[in-house]
Amino acid sequence: MTQSLAIVRTPEALTEQVDAWRRAGKRIALVPTMGALHEGHLSLVRLARAHADVVVASVFVNPKQFGPTEDLDRYPRQEARDAELLASVGCDLLFAPTVEAMYPQGFATTVSVTGVSEGLCGGARPGHFDGVATVVAKLLIAARPHVAVFGEKDYQQLQVIRRLNADLNIGVDILGAPIVREADGLAMSSRNAYLSTTDRAIAACLPQVMAAVRDRLEAGAPVADALAAGTAALLAAGVSSVDYLELRDARSLAPLEQLSGAARLLVAARVGATRLIDNMAVTPR
Repeated sequence: MTQSLAIVRTPEALTEQVDAWRRAGKRIALVPTMGALHEGHLSLVRLARAHADVVVASVFVNPKQFGPTEDLDRYPRQEARDAELLASVGCDLLFAPTVEAMYPQGFATTVSVTGVSEGLCGGARPGHFDGVATVVAKLLIAARPHVAVFGEKDYQQLQVIRRLNADLNIGVDILGAPIVREADGLAMSSRNAYLSTTDRAIAACLPQVMAAVRDRLEAGAPVADALAAGTAALLAAGVSSVDYLELRDARSLAPLEQLSGAARLLVAARVGATRLIDNMAVTPR
C-alpha cells in the first residue's frame, strides 16, 4: 500500500521544511508540475530521486502563464490522484499552493527572460514565458533545491529556465529529462486528455512527420524545403493548423537556415481544439 504524501501549501512552509533537510545535510531535488500527472511527470521524479536524497514536487496551475483565451479553467486538476502517483515513485513532499499563496494581494513583480523566449511558443503565446519565469523563480527561491528537473518536451521552457537560473545566480543544477512517448510516438502530455478518439489518431502523425523531417535534414536536405514539406504533411494528415515547425540552435534557440551543429526541430500544432507541442534533436552527419 502506497504511503500518503505530506503536503504543504505555502512558500513559507515549504522553505521551513527544506531548511530542516539542508541542516541535516540532505541534497534536495525539485520537480515543478501543473498536475494532471502521467508517466512523463513520474519519469522526472525518478530522475530527481537519482540525483538527490529528498524530492519535492509542486502541483500548481499557474494562471500567469495562460492567455485570456487559453484553457486555464479547463486544465485538469486532480490533486488526490497526483499525490498518490507521486508517493508511488518516491516523492517526499508535495507543494500544492493556492493562487493566493503564490500571488498575494499587492504582488507586483514579473520576471522576463529575453532571447530564448522569443518566437516559437513565445510568439504564439504572448506573455507565457513571463508567467513561467516568474513562477519558477518563486519555486526555486522557496524550495532552495540543489537540483531541479524539467521535461525536454517543453524545450523552449527548459532553455528559458536555464537562462533565468544562470542570469540570476540562483545556482541550481537544472536537469532536462528525455521526452516520454506513447506506444505510437505521441509525446505524453496532460492536454492529450482533451483529444477525441478521432483527434487522437490524427495526433499520432506529429512525431511521425517530425521524424521524417529530421531524417531529411540530417541527410542534407535544404532546411526551408524540409520544413515546408513537413508542414504540408501535417496538414494533409488532418492537423487543424500548424503554429510553427522550425529548426533552431539547440542552446540559443536562434533560427537556423542550415544545419551545421546541434539543433532542435520544434513544432506546435492544433489537432481539433487542442494545441500540442513536440521537439526532436537534429544532428548533422
